[in-house]
Amino acid sequence: MPYHDNVVDELNLLVKFNLRSMQEGIKVHHDAEISLVEAAERLHSKGMITQIDGGYLTDRGVETAEKAHALVAALEVKMY
Repeated sequence: MPYHDNVVDELNLLVKFNLRSMQEGIKVHHDAEISLVEAAERLHSKGMITQIDGGYLTDRGVETAEKAHALVAALEVKMY
């Protein structure tokens, strides 16, 4: 099953969160790309971020962001 653009946008937003500091959130400004604004809205409605425009990761968001970071790291491994 391929990833849809909406899922990719949500994953891209999740990997912007710094998992080393749960006290560091993000803010998606109203004039950001519409795909980013909509991704933040969807993540908020799914209970993964605390605010409709970013904020902090919830427990569910942390778990999902960790998986998103791991997926990116796995795909960036160079094969020799």
